[in-house]
Order: sequence, then C-alpha cells, then structure tokens
Amino acid sequence: MATISELKDAMRQKLESRGVMGQLKARIRAEVFSALDEQREARPSLSHENLLINELIREYLEFNKYRHTASVLTAESGQPETPLDRQFLAAELRVSEDASSKSVPLLYGLVSHFLNSSDNRGKVLLRGAAVSISAPGHDS
Repeated sequence: MATISELKDAMRQKLESRGVMGQLKARIRAEVFSALDEQREARPSLSHENLLINELIREYLEFNKYRHTASVLTAESGQPETPLDRQFLAAELRVSEDASSKSVPLLYGLVSHFLNSSDNRGKVLLRGAAVSISAPGHDS
C-alpha cells in the first residue's frame, strides 16, 4: 500500500509531466501580484509605448515557451489578455516583414536589424521618449 508521501510525489510528478504544475504556479504568482496591486496605489494608465513594448516582450516569451512568465507579465502590467494583432504591431513600429521574419517574434527582427546595421557604426541616436517617463517612485 502506498503512503501519503508516495501518493503526493506521484501526483506532483504527473502534474509536472503534463505541464499543469507550472501553469498552477504561474496562476498563483499572477493572483499574488493582483492581490498586492490592490493594496498599492493605482497603476498609471498603460501608455501606447508600454503597450507596444509589453506586446513585443509577450510575443518573445510565448515564442520561447515562457508562457508562465508571459501570464505574470500580463497580470502585473495590465496588458490586455488578448494579444495585439502582429500586423498591427508591425505597422505601429513601421516594420516591414518578409516571409522568413514572420516565423520569429518581432523583437528578434529588431535586435537583428540593429546588430547587423552598418549605419553610424552600429550605433543609434536615441532621443527622448514621446511621453515623459519617470522611474518608479520618482515624481516628474
């Protein structure tokens, strides 16, 4: 007859092998973040830039099978549950894609472009954001 400990271990192994354990842990983390956020000050509205950045990150995370991390990002950031349409995202970023680039996240293409660019010896002049962004905990 199996002991309680053996049953727990067998159940844990089964849940892990089916990928359920990771989903449960991610859901618990997301709920903890949600509960903590209720006690904090209100989160600022999601700017257009943050919406696009979060979506690039979410697409990257999901492509690499980091779905649990993506679910926590979505819950903590206030990103809409439904991902933005990739064509919309590409159009907003003024990115043109070919057939091969569509098989990987846009973030890969952006990084590849800058790594392989010969303009300005590979350096890009960054200008201030379109919106004023302050560090957390600092007033503008």
